[in-house]
Amino acid sequence: MVKEIEKAGITIVQMANLIPVAKSVGANRMVPTISIPYPLGDPNTSLDEQWKLRYKRVGWALDALTTEIEDQTLFEG
Repeated sequence: MVKEIEKAGITIVQMANLIPVAKSVGANRMVPTISIPYPLGDPNTSLDEQWKLRYKRVGWALDALTTEIEDQTLFEG
């Protein structure tokens, strides 16, 4: 689906915890997440820590949207 959206001219960021799978399906901009059931948080941490995790990852995704790339790129901090 990522490739089809990009074919339509819309830049997209794939947030995934399985980066090798995201690469294999052709995602160009990838941001790693925490886990499958909780991609942007960790229920074993405080609400404040979860907010910080989400804030950081969404920030990486926004940076990825505005960055020119030529090849598949993994965005991390």
